[in-house]
Amino acid sequence: MAEQQKFFEVIKSGTNIDFIGNQKYWIGSSIALVLLTFLMLPINAYVLKDRGHVLNWGVDFKGGTELVVEFNKAVEASQVHDAMTAAGLHNADVVKYGREGGTPSFMIRLGAVSIMSGEQAKKVEAALARVGDASLHKFESSEGGDKVYLRFDKNLDNDVIKAALRAAGTESTDVQAFGPPEDHTYEVTLIGMEGEVRKALDAKLGAGTVKAIPSVSSVGAKAGKQLQVDGVRALLGAILLIVIYVAFRFDFRYGPGTIVALLHDAVITVGAFAVTYKEFSLTTLAAILTIIGFSMNDTIVVFDRIRENAAKYRDRKFDKVVNHAINETLSRTILTSATVFFVTLAMNIFGTGVIRDFAFAMNVGVIVGTYSSIFIASPILIWLNEKYVAMQKRQAARPERNVRKPVRRDEEEAVET
Repeated sequence: MAEQQKFFEVIKSGTNIDFIGNQKYWIGSSIALVLLTFLMLPINAYVLKDRGHVLNWGVDFKGGTELVVEFNKAVEASQVHDAMTAAGLHNADVVKYGREGGTPSFMIRLGAVSIMSGEQAKKVEAALARVGDASLHKFESSEGGDKVYLRFDKNLDNDVIKAALRAAGTESTDVQAFGPPEDHTYEVTLIGMEGEVRKALDAKLGAGTVKAIPSVSSVGAKAGKQLQVDGVRALLGAILLIVIYVAFRFDFRYGPGTIVALLHDAVITVGAFAVTYKEFSLTTLAAILTIIGFSMNDTIVVFDRIRENAAKYRDRKFDKVVNHAINETLSRTILTSATVFFVTLAMNIFGTGVIRDFAFAMNVGVIVGTYSSIFIASPILIWLNEKYVAMQKRQAARPERNVRKPVRRDEEEAVET
């Protein structure tokens, strides 16, 4: 007879940890974390002056430019920041990018997408009101654009216009006549943010300091606001679809716990970003959507086992059935969650930029998602089941009060007499 194979077990068979008995402490902890999330959002926006926003919105949501700059020599983040400030690019975020010992590189985030902001455009327009003997009739520029259109009452030499722009503090790469000659209109191509950053760094740290700028991405302020709205819609849409799925998958006792658990996970993950003030970008939003799916999947596995055991052990109290089901699925829950957690933990430790923010969101979400399946969704299920059983008992007892008590024949005759 072949020897029976033994498999490694994270949780031994027959384990019976009392998860449900201490549920009030876990629910209290969750309520505290959710309240902390909702408190931190206005605190970040109105109390902590060095923050100024409910969340640390990334370039995707608030608009701006993000550049990765490689240097030929060792520089410090403070030096890069000072160079940006000296060039008029205030409030720049400078983050070390790349591995230790490699080519020195930094990620620079700027609130502007063009060297000409709205305020700068007004200054340039005022400075160009009179160029030589020509008067400026029209000045057109778009926020975040790299083109400016100037209309004068006379023709001007292109070099004269370029010199006037330089005197006004704006660099241009090209000036060309635009439209019919009698319109006296000129198209000015501004130097890009990439060129402006390179120029600022070389001016402050020495010519040839910048080796390369391999990555440049920008999002306008209006586009950023639209992405915020679209992100909220995506999150609400995902939750709505999950609600519809759960409505078909479970009855009213099982469904609410699943929905509350995934909302709980999303809120606390956002709270982690509010407390740490890590950058919140589209990548982070993708992580939250992933967490919602992960949490729902974990909760459904536990609930399926609860339904099976409820039909199998009808003589047991329902809270004991729930606790037994959680213990039976605990090994699977730990293995699944640990696999995801340690992979994303490695990304969090060794990753850079948005990869690290994504991994941080996943680390928090996996812990909270596993926790909510056991300590949030299951107690809600027990509470709703108690209400359901009580309602069934009331419905069963109601007809008995309407049944007429049988009367004996001799009692009827006595009443008639």
